[in-house]
Formats: sequence, structure tokens, C-alpha cells
Amino acid sequence: MVEHSGLDIMCLNKYCHSSSSSSSSEQDKKMFAKLKLSLSGEYPRKNAEMLSGQYGTNLLLIGAALMLAVAHHDPFVKEEHFLSFVTCLMILQLIWMMWYILLRERQKNTRTEKDVHATSCWIRGGLTLLALLSLIMDAFRIGYYVGYQSCVSAVLGVYPVIHATHTIGQVHFLWFHIKDVIKSFETFERFGVIHAVFTNLLLWCNGVMSESEHFLNNHMRRLSALGYGNLTIVHSEPQCNCTTSTCSMFTSSLYYLYPFNIEYHIFVSAMLFVMWKNIGRTIDLSSNRKRLSTKTPGLSVGPLLGLLALASTIGILVVYITHVESRQTRQSAISMFYIYGIVILLFMCIAGALGLLIYRAHHIPPDTSKNPSRQLDTELLFGSSIGSWLMSWCSIVAVLSTNSSPPYLWTNFLYSLLIVLEKYIQNLFIIESLYRQQGDGEREDPELPSAPEIFSVTSSLAPPYNGIINRAYETPEKACVTMENEQEDSGQVYRCPRKPSEVPLPVGSKAVEPPNIKRLILKNLSVFLIMCNISLWILPAFGCRPQYDNGLEQETFGFSTWTTVLNFAIPLNLFYRMHSVASLFEVFRRV
Repeated sequence: MVEHSGLDIMCLNKYCHSSSSSSSSEQDKKMFAKLKLSLSGEYPRKNAEMLSGQYGTNLLLIGAALMLAVAHHDPFVKEEHFLSFVTCLMILQLIWMMWYILLRERQKNTRTEKDVHATSCWIRGGLTLLALLSLIMDAFRIGYYVGYQSCVSAVLGVYPVIHATHTIGQVHFLWFHIKDVIKSFETFERFGVIHAVFTNLLLWCNGVMSESEHFLNNHMRRLSALGYGNLTIVHSEPQCNCTTSTCSMFTSSLYYLYPFNIEYHIFVSAMLFVMWKNIGRTIDLSSNRKRLSTKTPGLSVGPLLGLLALASTIGILVVYITHVESRQTRQSAISMFYIYGIVILLFMCIAGALGLLIYRAHHIPPDTSKNPSRQLDTELLFGSSIGSWLMSWCSIVAVLSTNSSPPYLWTNFLYSLLIVLEKYIQNLFIIESLYRQQGDGEREDPELPSAPEIFSVTSSLAPPYNGIINRAYETPEKACVTMENEQEDSGQVYRCPRKPSEVPLPVGSKAVEPPNIKRLILKNLSVFLIMCNISLWILPAFGCRPQYDNGLEQETFGFSTWTTVLNFAIPLNLFYRMHSVASLFEVFRRV
């Protein structure tokens, strides 16, 4: 009996051992299956991101290599070769956009997720205005080609036509599809979107190079006229006479439109990059909302001071351009610019510091939700600040090491220091505002479908019922809502006739908010900073660049080195100012 029981115990132990080993092997199989599933779900996305990113980077580098050869005036690489390459890229982007739009039209009954933070109506409106100015520039290019068509390549006539078509198609895409979160054909769409991103970046680089070459030639011509030395000015005029009387007007007008075309392409590339980051993303519905825009009574001090800054900027621009050409008034024009810059930068530093103090006094936890658009805004603010910071520190080194003493020596020094400080404070102010949690008063984006509960008062107030519900006794309206919810979950679209709500809903997208002194101050500060950044964009964009004319940095670093620094820093500074305007307008809306 004892032996039998011992045998049973031994058998039981053996059985238990085999059972535990089999259960552990099953757990290992489950863990391996789970790991395999996670890898198979994550790796294609990462691979597609890496492959498409490398594809776009190489497109940009090919274009950059062609641009450098054209800038060096290589006899075997001419401008028409680079324009042919860019034209092919634009045609490919047009084909992809047409395919995407047709695909969305075929799937219009399928609900498409949208990222409400990707852009806003006013940004797309501003880009539309920039696109119109780019179309005018294309019309001038076509007119220039018609005047010189007997001795220039046909590419110079084809390029503006394709560019105009590309601009119109891209603006349509931005208005109706830029917020889409793509969930089908993800790998192919990643390549399409990144192709569009780097095509616009290459067009931006082309505009920057053309504008820099124009300003450099003007600077060298000015130095030669003032007797500073014999400098070689490269002329790229066609070797024939113009057949119309408007060729010179087209040529001179092009350079006044370049700043708008440059800003258009860099902003479009940033928006398309956000769309690329959103591919395959799971949207958090709790954070995918926008605030209700509000009307603020008493918003007058900021706009008035901003308009005063803008008006004085236009006056400074006119006086500087007319006086810097003369040897007698050259130094006074440069001194006037630096004094004006010191004043406006000082007021901007005070405004940004005051906004930071108000934010720090009102403790609100930061918003840590995932937002690719906000993250890109932060990275672009910091990245584009580097150009002007480099330029400012070079100016400071030049002032401290020079032996000459022009009247604008120490104003240049103070201006450069304030440039560094102002961008430091303004970046902190913008980021502090963009990363603050928003309070009540949020609403869903108008482009997103509304939830059925918006028509019901009791659905959000009554506690959920966890028992069994017999839907045979439900009212037709409630059954309609239930059917709609079920079909929306399954991807279908179903709409029932609704009874008009007895609760008055707000009409329009604006509401009058109660007076709040902190909010009023922040809104006035935002408007003032917007106008100041527009002013500081206008000056270098239309020819007011004392860094070329004061001679201090050129004496310290040499002509070629300093010109290279300016060609790198000034386009980044222009983009920083325009991007700050967009970010500060978002700050104004969020306050």
C-alpha cells in the first residue's frame, strides 16, 4: 500500500514535471509569436521611413550638386540641365497628387482620419496668397522667354509652365488633403509625400541661390562704383536682343517676387513633412481638438504699436536703399539701420520677457500629447535661429578685433547682441505657449465629422446603464443613433434625420470671451511680435542688408568666407521670421 502510494507520488511528480515543461514551452511560443507580430508590424513602417527618407535626401543632394556646378559656371553643366531635372521632379509629384486625389474620390464613402493640428485655414490662406505671387513670377518668366526665345533653351519656357501647374495642383492638395492621416498603401504614399517634400526643398534652394547671386552681383557692382577694387561681375544675359520692350521689366521684377516664392516652397515642404510623419499614425481623439477662436475686446495697443513698427520699417527700407549707393551718405544709412534695429529688438525682448513672466506666474502643467506639427515647429524655430546667431557672433568678433572705427561700430555690436537675446526670448515664449495645456472651450475641427452626441443633451449627462437593453422598445430616434454608431465603427456612412435640438447651439466659430487682463496682455504682445517679425523679414528680403555694406566682417573674415556665411545665414533668418509669424499667430489663437 505504501509502495503503491509511493509509485503514485512518483508518477504524479513526473507528470507535474512534464506539465510544467509543456506550459513553459507554450509560454515561450506565445512570447515568440507576440514578438514576431510586433516586429512584423513595426519593421515595415521603420523600413519605409528610412528608405523614403534616404530617397528624398539623395534627390536633394543630386539637385545641390547640379546647383553648385551651375553657380561655378561650368561650361558642361548649364542652368537648363538643372531646370530639366527639377521639371521632371515636379511632373512626378503632379502624377502622384493626381493618383492620390482620384484614390480618395473613389474612397469618399470611407471615413478618413484627420490631424487637426497639421494646419489651419489661415495658414493655407497665406500660402494661397504666396502661391498667387509665385504664379505672377511664372508669368514674368514666360514673358522673359518669349522675348529671348531665339537664343535661349526651350527649357526656360517649359519650366515656368510646369511650375505654375505644379503650384495650382499643390494648393488644391493643401486645402483638401494635407490633414489626411494615410492608412492605405502606406509604403507607396511615404515615397510620394517625401518626394513632394524634397521637390519643394529643391525649389526653395534654387530660389535662395538665384536671390543670393543677384544680391552678390549688386554688392560687387556697388563696391566697384565706390572705387573699392576691381571685382568681376558675372552677367548671364542672353546673347541676343529682346523682341519685346518688356524684357528689362520682367528681369527686374523677378527679384522682388523671389522672397514670396522662397517662403511658399519652404512652408509647403514643412506642411508636407508633417503629413509624412502622420502616415500610419494612430490619432488620439482626446487631444485631436482645437480651441474655439475668440474675439477679444480691448485689442488695440498691440496692433497700433505693430503698425507703427511696420510703417517705420518701410521708411527705413526706402531711405537705406536710396542712400547706401552714395559715398557721402553710406555710413549714415548703415548707422540709421542699426539704431532702428536696436530699438525694435529691445521692444521685442521686453514683450517676450513680459509674456514669459505671465506664463510662469500662471502654473499650468505642460501638454505632453504627441503632436508632430508642434514638434516640427519647435525644431524649425531652433534650427533656423542658428543662421542669424552665426552671423551675429561673427559680427561681434569682427567689431572686437577691428582696427577701424566707423560711426556704426558699437551700434553693430549692440545690434548683434540683441539679435541673439531676442531670438532666445522669443523662442522660449512661443514654445511655452504651444506646450501649455488648453483649458475648457475646446471644439473639434470643423472638417471632422461631428459625434452624434452633439445633438443630445442627456446622452452625455446620464450615467451609463450596464444592464440588458431591449432595443425593441427604443424610440426610432435612439435606434437611428445606435445604427449610425455601429455603421461608423464598421467604416460605413449612415445618416439619419435628426430632430432639431432644443438647446441653442453657438452659431459661427467665434465667441466673445469675458475680459481677462492676462489674456488681453498676451494677445496684444502676440500681435505686436507678429508685426515686428514681419518688419524684420521685409528689410533683408527687399535689399536692406548692411552685413554686405559695412565692411567690418569682410575685413576680418575675407570676402569669400563672409559671403559664404551670409549666403547660409540670411535665407535661414528670413525663414525664421516668417515661421515666427505663423507660430505667433497660433499663440494668439491659443491664448
